[in-house]
Amino acid sequence: MRRLLSPKALTTLAALALTTYGTAGLGAGLEIHGSNTVGATLAPMLVSGYLEQHTGEPVRTEATGRENEQRILARSNGKAIEVLVAAHGSSTGYKALAAGQADVWASSRPVKGQEIEQFRNRADLMSLESEHVIAIDGLAILVHPSNPVSQLSIDTLGQIYAGDIRNWSEVGGPDRPIKLYARDDRSGTWDTFKSLVLAKKYSLDPSAVRYESNDQLSDDVSHDPSGIGFAGLASVRNSKVLAISEGDAPALKPNQLTVASEDYPLARRLFMYTPGSPDNELVAGLIDFALAGTGQELVAKSGFISQNPIAVRPEFDDSVPESFRRLTERYDRLTVNFRFAEGRTKLDNKALRDLRRVRDYLAQTGKSADDLMLIGFADQQSNELRAQMISELRALSVRKALAAEGVSDVAYTGYGHYMPVGGRGSERNGRVEVWVQSR
Repeated sequence: MRRLLSPKALTTLAALALTTYGTAGLGAGLEIHGSNTVGATLAPMLVSGYLEQHTGEPVRTEATGRENEQRILARSNGKAIEVLVAAHGSSTGYKALAAGQADVWASSRPVKGQEIEQFRNRADLMSLESEHVIAIDGLAILVHPSNPVSQLSIDTLGQIYAGDIRNWSEVGGPDRPIKLYARDDRSGTWDTFKSLVLAKKYSLDPSAVRYESNDQLSDDVSHDPSGIGFAGLASVRNSKVLAISEGDAPALKPNQLTVASEDYPLARRLFMYTPGSPDNELVAGLIDFALAGTGQELVAKSGFISQNPIAVRPEFDDSVPESFRRLTERYDRLTVNFRFAEGRTKLDNKALRDLRRVRDYLAQTGKSADDLMLIGFADQQSNELRAQMISELRALSVRKALAAEGVSDVAYTGYGHYMPVGGRGSERNGRVEVWVQSR
Protein backbone atom coordinates (compact mmCIF):
# COMPACT_ATOMS: atom_id res chain seq x y z
CA MET A 1 0.00 0.00 0.00
CA ARG A 2 1.39 3.37 -0.95
CA ARG A 3 1.62 5.83 1.92
CA LEU A 4 -0.06 9.19 1.32
CA LEU A 5 2.50 11.98 1.30
CA SER A 6 2.31 15.17 3.28
CA PRO A 7 1.27 18.37 1.45
CA LYS A 8 4.88 19.59 1.65
CA ALA A 9 6.21 16.41 0.11
CA LEU A 10 3.54 16.51 -2.59
CA THR A 11 4.58 20.03 -3.51
CA THR A 12 8.23 18.97 -3.75
CA LEU A 13 7.36 16.02 -5.96
CA ALA A 14 5.22 18.13 -8.29
CA ALA A 15 8.29 19.32 -10.17
CA LEU A 16 9.21 15.70 -10.92
CA ALA A 17 5.70 14.73 -12.05
CA LEU A 18 6.26 15.16 -15.77
CA THR A 19 9.04 12.60 -15.84
CA THR A 20 7.16 10.05 -13.76
CA TYR A 21 3.74 10.23 -15.46
CA GLY A 22 2.95 7.56 -17.99
CA THR A 23 5.52 4.99 -16.89
CA ALA A 24 2.86 2.45 -15.95
CA GLY A 25 2.12 0.60 -19.18
CA LEU A 26 -0.72 -1.71 -20.07
CA GLY A 27 -0.58 -4.79 -17.90
CA ALA A 28 0.84 -2.85 -14.95
CA GLY A 29 -1.74 -0.58 -13.39
CA LEU A 30 -2.88 2.87 -12.48
CA GLU A 31 -3.93 4.96 -9.51
CA ILE A 32 -7.11 7.03 -9.17
CA HIS A 33 -7.14 9.52 -6.31
CA GLY A 34 -9.73 12.02 -5.18
CA SER A 35 -13.45 12.34 -4.57
CA ASN A 36 -15.27 10.03 -2.19
CA THR A 37 -18.43 10.66 -4.24
CA VAL A 38 -16.71 9.23 -7.32
CA GLY A 39 -14.40 6.78 -5.63
CA ALA A 40 -16.75 4.99 -3.25
CA THR A 41 -18.75 3.12 -5.91
CA LEU A 42 -18.66 4.73 -9.36
CA ALA A 43 -14.94 4.60 -10.12
CA PRO A 44 -14.58 0.95 -9.00
CA MET A 45 -17.60 0.01 -11.15
CA LEU A 46 -16.14 1.77 -14.20
CA VAL A 47 -12.71 0.23 -13.65
CA SER A 48 -14.17 -3.27 -13.20
CA GLY A 49 -16.40 -2.89 -16.26
CA TYR A 50 -13.52 -1.71 -18.40
CA LEU A 51 -11.12 -4.42 -17.23
CA GLU A 52 -13.73 -7.13 -17.82
CA GLN A 53 -14.30 -5.82 -21.34
CA HIS A 54 -10.58 -5.34 -22.03
CA THR A 55 -9.22 -8.60 -20.63
CA GLY A 56 -12.17 -10.99 -20.90
CA GLU A 57 -11.04 -12.30 -17.53
CA PRO A 58 -12.60 -12.19 -14.03
CA VAL A 59 -11.99 -9.03 -12.01
CA ARG A 60 -11.84 -8.91 -8.23
CA THR A 61 -11.80 -6.14 -5.65
CA GLU A 62 -9.98 -6.15 -2.33
CA ALA A 63 -9.58 -3.74 0.56
CA THR A 64 -6.22 -2.11 1.16
CA GLY A 65 -6.65 -2.00 4.91
CA ARG A 66 -7.13 1.75 4.76
CA GLU A 67 -10.55 3.39 4.97
CA ASN A 68 -12.00 4.60 1.62
CA GLU A 69 -9.38 2.78 -0.44
CA GLN A 70 -9.68 -0.35 -2.57
CA ARG A 71 -7.78 -2.23 -5.25
CA ILE A 72 -9.27 -3.71 -8.42
CA LEU A 73 -7.25 -6.65 -9.74
CA ALA A 74 -7.21 -8.46 -13.09
CA ARG A 75 -4.85 -10.23 -15.49
CA SER A 76 -4.12 -9.56 -19.16
CA ASN A 77 -1.88 -11.79 -21.28
CA GLY A 78 -0.49 -13.33 -18.13
CA LYS A 79 0.37 -9.98 -16.57
CA ALA A 80 -1.21 -8.62 -13.41
CA ILE A 81 -3.17 -5.37 -13.55
CA GLU A 82 -3.73 -3.46 -10.34
CA VAL A 83 -5.84 -0.30 -10.01
CA LEU A 84 -5.83 1.62 -6.74
CA VAL A 85 -8.85 3.83 -5.99
CA ALA A 86 -8.14 6.17 -3.07
CA ALA A 87 -11.24 8.20 -2.22
CA HIS A 88 -10.18 10.76 0.38
CA GLY A 89 -11.63 13.93 -1.16
CA SER A 90 -11.34 15.90 -4.38
CA SER A 91 -8.55 18.16 -3.17
CA THR A 92 -6.36 15.16 -2.28
CA GLY A 93 -6.77 13.93 -5.85
CA TYR A 94 -5.42 17.14 -7.35
CA LYS A 95 -2.40 17.05 -5.05
CA ALA A 96 -1.71 13.44 -6.00
CA LEU A 97 -2.03 14.23 -9.72
CA ALA A 98 0.29 17.22 -9.41
CA ALA A 99 2.84 15.07 -7.57
CA GLY A 100 2.77 12.31 -10.19
CA GLN A 101 1.30 9.89 -7.65
CA ALA A 102 -2.06 9.64 -9.45
CA ASP A 103 -2.74 8.81 -13.10
CA VAL A 104 -6.34 10.04 -12.79
CA TRP A 105 -7.82 12.70 -10.53
CA ALA A 106 -11.44 11.94 -9.62
CA SER A 107 -13.29 15.10 -8.65
CA SER A 108 -16.83 16.07 -7.68
CA ARG A 109 -16.11 19.72 -8.49
CA PRO A 110 -14.54 21.54 -11.44
CA VAL A 111 -10.83 22.30 -11.36
CA LYS A 112 -10.14 25.59 -9.58
CA GLY A 113 -8.41 28.55 -11.22
CA GLN A 114 -5.44 28.26 -8.89
CA GLU A 115 -5.03 24.57 -9.77
CA ILE A 116 -5.20 25.36 -13.49
CA GLU A 117 -2.38 27.88 -13.14
CA GLN A 118 -0.25 25.60 -10.97
CA PHE A 119 -0.58 22.79 -13.53
CA ARG A 120 -0.22 24.90 -16.68
CA ASN A 121 3.41 23.95 -17.34
CA ARG A 122 2.28 20.32 -17.71
CA ALA A 123 -1.15 20.51 -19.31
CA ASP A 124 -4.29 22.60 -19.65
CA LEU A 125 -6.72 20.95 -17.24
CA MET A 126 -9.60 22.82 -18.90
CA SER A 127 -8.93 21.28 -22.32
CA LEU A 128 -11.08 18.56 -23.88
CA GLU A 129 -8.10 16.18 -23.60
CA SER A 130 -7.78 16.70 -19.83
CA GLU A 131 -11.31 17.31 -18.52
CA HIS A 132 -13.71 14.37 -18.70
CA VAL A 133 -17.28 14.65 -17.36
CA ILE A 134 -18.10 11.08 -16.40
CA ALA A 135 -21.51 11.56 -14.74
CA ILE A 136 -24.04 14.09 -13.51
CA ASP A 137 -24.98 14.19 -9.86
CA GLY A 138 -27.55 16.09 -7.87
CA LEU A 139 -26.52 17.36 -4.48
CA ALA A 140 -29.44 15.96 -2.49
CA ILE A 141 -30.66 17.86 0.57
CA LEU A 142 -31.63 15.23 3.11
CA VAL A 143 -33.91 15.18 6.15
CA HIS A 144 -35.53 12.52 8.32
CA PRO A 145 -38.44 10.71 6.56
CA SER A 146 -40.90 12.04 9.17
CA ASN A 147 -40.01 15.69 8.55
CA PRO A 148 -43.03 17.46 6.95
CA VAL A 149 -40.89 20.12 5.24
CA SER A 150 -40.85 19.36 1.49
CA GLN A 151 -38.94 22.24 -0.09
CA LEU A 152 -36.49 25.04 0.68
CA SER A 153 -34.94 27.88 -1.26
CA ILE A 154 -31.16 28.00 -1.61
CA ASP A 155 -31.06 31.16 0.47
CA THR A 156 -33.09 29.58 3.29
CA LEU A 157 -30.79 26.55 3.16
CA GLY A 158 -27.82 28.90 3.49
CA GLN A 159 -29.39 30.53 6.55
CA ILE A 160 -29.96 27.11 8.13
CA TYR A 161 -26.35 26.04 7.64
CA ALA A 162 -25.08 29.40 8.89
CA GLY A 163 -27.07 28.95 12.10
CA ASP A 164 -29.34 31.94 11.41
CA ILE A 165 -32.33 29.55 11.35
CA ARG A 166 -32.09 27.06 14.21
CA ASN A 167 -35.53 25.52 14.58
CA TRP A 168 -37.63 23.60 12.07
CA SER A 169 -40.70 25.64 13.09
CA GLU A 170 -39.13 28.65 11.34
CA VAL A 171 -39.49 26.90 7.95
CA GLY A 172 -42.86 25.21 8.44
CA GLY A 173 -41.71 22.17 10.35
CA PRO A 174 -42.16 20.97 13.95
CA ASP A 175 -40.88 22.83 16.99
CA ARG A 176 -37.56 21.04 17.05
CA PRO A 177 -33.92 22.25 16.97
CA ILE A 178 -32.10 21.73 13.66
CA LYS A 179 -28.98 19.57 13.72
CA LEU A 180 -26.52 20.13 10.87
CA TYR A 181 -24.65 17.38 9.03
CA ALA A 182 -21.98 18.30 6.45
CA ARG A 183 -19.14 16.78 4.44
CA ASP A 184 -15.56 17.54 5.48
CA ASP A 185 -13.25 20.19 4.07
CA ARG A 186 -11.42 17.81 1.71
CA SER A 187 -14.63 16.87 -0.08
CA GLY A 188 -15.69 18.11 -3.50
CA THR A 189 -19.25 17.69 -2.25
CA TRP A 190 -18.46 20.27 0.43
CA ASP A 191 -16.84 22.56 -2.16
CA THR A 192 -19.99 22.35 -4.29
CA PHE A 193 -22.28 23.04 -1.33
CA LYS A 194 -20.13 25.93 -0.16
CA SER A 195 -20.09 27.46 -3.65
CA LEU A 196 -23.77 26.98 -4.53
CA VAL A 197 -25.42 27.43 -1.13
CA LEU A 198 -23.19 29.33 1.26
CA ALA A 199 -21.47 31.33 -1.51
CA LYS A 200 -19.74 34.39 -0.04
CA LYS A 201 -22.81 35.26 2.01
CA TYR A 202 -22.76 32.60 4.73
CA SER A 203 -20.26 30.61 6.80
CA LEU A 204 -20.87 27.12 8.12
CA ASP A 205 -22.05 27.04 11.72
CA PRO A 206 -19.37 25.34 13.88
CA SER A 207 -21.98 22.99 15.37
CA ALA A 208 -22.15 21.01 12.11
CA VAL A 209 -21.04 17.38 12.33
CA ARG A 210 -18.54 16.67 9.52
CA TYR A 211 -18.12 13.45 7.49
CA GLU A 212 -15.69 11.96 5.00
CA SER A 213 -18.36 9.53 3.74
CA ASN A 214 -21.59 10.44 1.90
CA ASP A 215 -23.27 7.19 2.91
CA GLN A 216 -22.53 7.54 6.62
CA LEU A 217 -23.84 11.11 6.63
CA SER A 218 -27.09 10.02 4.96
CA ASP A 219 -27.55 7.10 7.34
CA ASP A 220 -27.14 9.37 10.37
CA VAL A 221 -29.63 11.93 9.00
CA SER A 222 -32.17 9.18 8.36
CA HIS A 223 -32.04 8.28 12.08
CA ASP A 224 -32.24 11.86 13.38
CA PRO A 225 -35.64 13.68 13.21
CA SER A 226 -33.78 16.95 13.86
CA GLY A 227 -31.19 16.42 11.15
CA ILE A 228 -30.50 17.99 7.78
CA GLY A 229 -27.61 17.02 5.54
CA PHE A 230 -26.36 16.98 1.98
CA ALA A 231 -24.83 14.20 -0.09
CA GLY A 232 -24.46 12.95 -3.63
CA LEU A 233 -27.64 11.60 -5.24
CA ALA A 234 -26.34 8.03 -5.08
CA SER A 235 -26.22 8.26 -1.27
CA VAL A 236 -29.84 9.20 -0.50
CA ARG A 237 -30.47 5.75 0.98
CA ASN A 238 -33.25 6.01 3.63
CA SER A 239 -33.36 9.80 3.97
CA LYS A 240 -36.04 12.11 2.54
CA VAL A 241 -35.04 14.42 -0.33
CA LEU A 242 -36.21 18.05 -0.44
CA ALA A 243 -37.11 20.11 -3.53
CA ILE A 244 -34.86 23.16 -3.93
CA SER A 245 -35.54 26.52 -5.59
CA GLU A 246 -33.32 29.40 -6.68
CA GLY A 247 -34.65 32.94 -7.07
CA ASP A 248 -38.11 33.05 -8.63
CA ALA A 249 -37.66 29.72 -10.42
CA PRO A 250 -39.88 26.80 -9.32
CA ALA A 251 -38.58 24.32 -6.72
CA LEU A 252 -37.27 21.12 -8.27
CA LYS A 253 -36.46 17.71 -6.87
CA PRO A 254 -33.43 15.90 -8.27
CA ASN A 255 -34.56 13.30 -10.83
CA GLN A 256 -33.50 11.88 -14.21
CA LEU A 257 -34.52 14.95 -16.23
CA THR A 258 -33.78 17.79 -13.81
CA VAL A 259 -30.31 16.50 -12.94
CA ALA A 260 -29.25 15.27 -16.40
CA SER A 261 -30.26 18.61 -17.91
CA GLU A 262 -28.63 20.45 -14.98
CA ASP A 263 -31.83 22.42 -14.42
CA TYR A 264 -31.88 21.31 -10.77
CA PRO A 265 -30.21 24.12 -8.78
CA LEU A 266 -27.78 21.79 -7.02
CA ALA A 267 -26.88 19.62 -10.02
CA ARG A 268 -23.17 19.13 -10.52
CA ARG A 269 -20.77 17.34 -12.80
CA LEU A 270 -18.47 14.53 -11.73
CA PHE A 271 -15.06 14.55 -13.36
CA MET A 272 -11.97 12.59 -14.12
CA TYR A 273 -8.94 14.74 -14.95
CA THR A 274 -5.81 13.59 -16.74
CA PRO A 275 -2.71 15.61 -17.76
CA GLY A 276 -3.74 15.92 -21.41
CA SER A 277 -4.19 12.84 -23.60
CA PRO A 278 -2.98 9.93 -21.44
CA ASP A 279 0.26 8.15 -22.39
CA ASN A 280 -0.79 5.23 -20.20
CA GLU A 281 -2.83 2.95 -22.48
CA LEU A 282 -4.85 1.66 -19.54
CA VAL A 283 -5.83 5.21 -18.54
CA ALA A 284 -6.82 6.12 -22.09
CA GLY A 285 -8.95 2.99 -22.38
CA LEU A 286 -10.66 3.64 -19.06
CA ILE A 287 -11.55 7.24 -19.99
CA ASP A 288 -12.93 6.19 -23.38
CA PHE A 289 -14.96 3.43 -21.73
CA ALA A 290 -16.36 5.75 -19.05
CA LEU A 291 -17.53 8.33 -21.60
CA ALA A 292 -19.07 5.83 -24.02
CA GLY A 293 -22.52 4.25 -23.87
CA THR A 294 -21.55 1.13 -21.91
CA GLY A 295 -19.72 3.14 -19.30
CA GLN A 296 -22.65 5.50 -18.95
CA GLU A 297 -24.96 2.54 -18.38
CA LEU A 298 -22.78 1.66 -15.39
CA VAL A 299 -23.07 5.27 -14.23
CA ALA A 300 -26.85 4.79 -14.08
CA LYS A 301 -26.50 1.48 -12.22
CA SER A 302 -24.27 3.17 -9.65
CA GLY A 303 -27.06 5.60 -8.73
CA PHE A 304 -25.79 8.65 -10.60
CA ILE A 305 -27.27 10.14 -13.76
CA SER A 306 -26.11 8.83 -17.11
CA GLN A 307 -25.29 11.15 -19.99
CA ASN A 308 -26.86 8.78 -22.51
CA PRO A 309 -29.85 10.82 -23.77
CA ILE A 310 -33.36 9.53 -23.22
CA ALA A 311 -36.68 11.13 -24.18
CA VAL A 312 -38.89 12.27 -21.29
CA ARG A 313 -42.27 13.97 -21.28
CA PRO A 314 -41.90 16.79 -18.72
CA GLU A 315 -44.58 17.53 -16.18
CA PHE A 316 -45.39 21.22 -16.63
CA ASP A 317 -46.45 23.30 -13.64
CA ASP A 318 -48.65 26.40 -13.73
CA SER A 319 -45.68 28.67 -14.45
CA VAL A 320 -45.18 27.29 -17.98
CA PRO A 321 -46.68 29.69 -20.60
CA GLU A 322 -49.36 28.44 -22.96
CA SER A 323 -47.19 29.39 -25.94
CA PHE A 324 -44.47 27.01 -24.74
CA ARG A 325 -46.98 24.23 -24.23
CA ARG A 326 -48.15 24.64 -27.83
CA LEU A 327 -44.57 24.80 -29.13
CA THR A 328 -43.67 21.46 -27.52
CA GLU A 329 -46.99 19.62 -27.59
CA ARG A 330 -45.79 17.04 -30.16
CA TYR A 331 -42.37 16.65 -28.57
CA ASP A 332 -40.60 14.94 -25.70
CA ARG A 333 -37.51 16.45 -24.13
CA LEU A 334 -34.10 14.83 -24.28
CA THR A 335 -32.20 14.63 -21.00
CA VAL A 336 -29.44 16.89 -22.26
CA ASN A 337 -28.94 20.64 -22.26
CA PHE A 338 -26.22 22.33 -24.25
CA ARG A 339 -24.33 24.78 -22.12
CA PHE A 340 -21.55 27.19 -22.85
CA ALA A 341 -18.03 28.02 -21.71
CA GLU A 342 -16.61 31.54 -21.83
CA GLY A 343 -18.52 33.75 -24.23
CA ARG A 344 -22.11 33.38 -25.33
CA THR A 345 -21.81 30.74 -28.04
CA LYS A 346 -18.72 28.62 -27.22
CA LEU A 347 -19.82 25.13 -26.19
CA ASP A 348 -18.15 23.67 -23.11
CA ASN A 349 -16.36 20.30 -23.00
CA LYS A 350 -19.43 18.32 -21.96
CA ALA A 351 -21.49 19.91 -24.74
CA LEU A 352 -18.87 18.95 -27.33
CA ARG A 353 -19.25 15.30 -26.32
CA ASP A 354 -23.04 15.62 -26.08
CA LEU A 355 -23.15 16.51 -29.79
CA ARG A 356 -22.05 12.96 -30.56
CA ARG A 357 -24.43 11.52 -28.00
CA VAL A 358 -27.38 13.23 -29.70
CA ARG A 359 -26.17 11.97 -33.07
CA ASP A 360 -25.89 8.42 -31.70
CA TYR A 361 -29.33 8.70 -30.07
CA LEU A 362 -30.90 9.47 -33.45
CA ALA A 363 -29.17 6.48 -35.05
CA GLN A 364 -30.17 4.12 -32.24
CA THR A 365 -33.84 5.19 -32.21
CA GLY A 366 -34.32 5.41 -35.97
CA LYS A 367 -35.00 9.14 -35.87
CA SER A 368 -33.47 11.91 -37.96
CA ALA A 369 -32.54 15.56 -37.74
CA ASP A 370 -36.08 16.38 -38.88
CA ASP A 371 -37.37 15.03 -35.57
CA LEU A 372 -35.32 17.46 -33.46
CA MET A 373 -36.02 20.98 -32.25
CA LEU A 374 -33.54 23.19 -30.40
CA ILE A 375 -34.89 25.85 -28.01
CA GLY A 376 -32.47 28.46 -26.75
CA PHE A 377 -32.84 30.45 -23.53
CA ALA A 378 -31.13 33.50 -22.08
CA ASP A 379 -30.72 35.01 -18.65
CA GLN A 380 -32.59 38.21 -17.83
CA GLN A 381 -31.40 41.04 -20.10
CA SER A 382 -31.85 44.80 -20.30
CA ASN A 383 -34.70 44.31 -22.77
CA GLU A 384 -36.75 41.48 -24.22
CA LEU A 385 -35.39 41.88 -27.76
CA ARG A 386 -31.81 41.41 -26.60
CA ALA A 387 -32.73 38.27 -24.65
CA GLN A 388 -34.55 36.89 -27.69
CA MET A 389 -31.53 37.52 -29.90
CA ILE A 390 -29.12 35.84 -27.46
CA SER A 391 -31.37 32.80 -27.07
CA GLU A 392 -31.66 32.37 -30.84
CA LEU A 393 -27.90 32.75 -31.35
CA ARG A 394 -27.26 30.04 -28.79
CA ALA A 395 -29.67 27.66 -30.53
CA LEU A 396 -28.08 28.50 -33.88
CA SER A 397 -24.64 27.75 -32.45
CA VAL A 398 -25.75 24.26 -31.41
CA ARG A 399 -27.44 23.75 -34.80
CA LYS A 400 -24.15 24.48 -36.59
CA ALA A 401 -22.21 22.22 -34.24
CA LEU A 402 -24.66 19.35 -34.83
CA ALA A 403 -24.32 19.86 -38.58
CA ALA A 404 -20.57 19.31 -38.21
CA GLU A 405 -21.42 15.92 -36.66
CA GLY A 406 -23.64 15.01 -39.61
CA VAL A 407 -26.96 16.12 -38.08
CA SER A 408 -27.97 18.88 -40.49
CA ASP A 409 -30.75 21.48 -40.72
CA VAL A 410 -32.20 20.97 -37.24
CA ALA A 411 -35.16 23.25 -36.47
CA TYR A 412 -34.36 25.89 -33.87
CA THR A 413 -35.90 28.83 -32.06
CA GLY A 414 -35.26 31.10 -29.09
CA TYR A 415 -37.47 31.64 -26.06
CA GLY A 416 -35.71 34.68 -24.64
CA HIS A 417 -35.41 35.09 -20.90
CA TYR A 418 -38.64 33.30 -20.06
CA MET A 419 -38.83 30.07 -18.02
CA PRO A 420 -35.64 30.57 -15.99
CA VAL A 421 -34.33 27.59 -14.04
CA GLY A 422 -32.25 29.75 -11.69
CA GLY A 423 -32.16 33.18 -10.14
CA ARG A 424 -31.29 36.28 -12.13
CA GLY A 425 -27.68 36.10 -13.25
CA SER A 426 -27.51 32.29 -13.00
CA GLU A 427 -25.43 30.73 -15.77
CA ARG A 428 -27.91 27.83 -15.84
CA ASN A 429 -30.52 30.10 -17.45
CA GLY A 430 -28.36 30.34 -20.59
CA ARG A 431 -28.98 26.97 -22.23
CA VAL A 432 -30.25 25.14 -25.30
CA GLU A 433 -32.82 22.41 -24.73
CA VAL A 434 -33.21 19.50 -27.15
CA TRP A 435 -36.70 18.27 -28.01
CA VAL A 436 -37.59 15.25 -30.15
CA GLN A 437 -40.87 14.44 -31.86
CA SER A 438 -42.80 11.87 -29.90
CA ARG A 439 -44.39 10.05 -32.84
